Amino acid sequence: MFRLWRGIWWARLTYFTEMKFHHLLLLVLCVACLTVDFSEAKNKRKKYRGEKTKQVTEEEPKVGSEDAAVGSNEEEEEVDPCSHKHCSPGQICKLTEDGQPFCTCIEECPTETDPRRKVCSNKNATWNSDCSLHQMRCWCKYRDEKCSELPEHKQEEYRHMHIEYYGECKAMEECTEGQMADFPRRMRDWLFNVMQDMADRDELSPYYLKMEREAETNLTKRWTNAVVWKWCDLDASHNRAVSRHELFPIRAPLMALEHCIGPFLDGCDSNHDHEITLSEWVKCMEMDEADIEAHCEDIRDNEDEADV
Repeated sequence: MFRLWRGIWWARLTYFTEMKFHHLLLLVLCVACLTVDFSEAKNKRKKYRGEKTKQVTEEEPKVGSEDAAVGSNEEEEEVDPCSHKHCSPGQICKLTEDGQPFCTCIEECPTETDPRRKVCSNKNATWNSDCSLHQMRCWCKYRDEKCSELPEHKQEEYRHMHIEYYGECKAMEECTEGQMADFPRRMRDWLFNVMQDMADRDELSPYYLKMEREAETNLTKRWTNAVVWKWCDLDASHNRAVSRHELFPIRAPLMALEHCIGPFLDGCDSNHDHEITLSEWVKCMEMDEADIEAHCEDIRDNEDEADV
């Protein structure tokens, strides 16, 4: 009898325990559902009010992020300080003990055996290469001991030395009075042809290209625009004066072919200060200065706005 009652009691206890467990589980699920619904409803209300909802997401660790940072630092450390240091011809960039870039004269030039590498200086002396000429000028300019051994007049000569033209020095044909009188017209035509050729090869800036197109359609601008373009193009330092060094791109390649260009450019420097101003350039080209000054200012203003 006792065993019977104990079995009935145990069965009821098990039944009620299981029922309570199921009820408890059901209650937990209901609470979870209500929580989710409440959270969604809350987000909907925030969106309706224009508030930002916060989404919680697990951020996975970025693989290799530390390595990438280290690599980035290494790349920054490997940047050559000399890459942004400009040195004159005949000089090379080196670093001080604390890593600061500076310019110094080239220590050794490559050995040249090709006669086509030779250059003629403005003192009618042939040099083995442009490197050797610029190297000697650097030595004398900065009073290097390699130059101090030379006679004083040679030191002074080499300080102001530049390349006159490519190739060995040779006797130049004399530019006659008639040839010199006609040279400004030929020079203007040549400048326009060069400008036109560069436009066809898409090598002009948008502003200069506009000037070239204008010169093609307006004959009164044909020479004016070409002369202005070349003078502003040669004035690389933007100091409104073209130095002898800045004349190199048009002087050196043509000297061996056009024997009047040397005397012509020398004559443009009317005050003999080794620079050609816009006024001197215009007079050499036998053109009206009043039509060109403002035009060149327009170029300067346009380039300054493009740089901003």
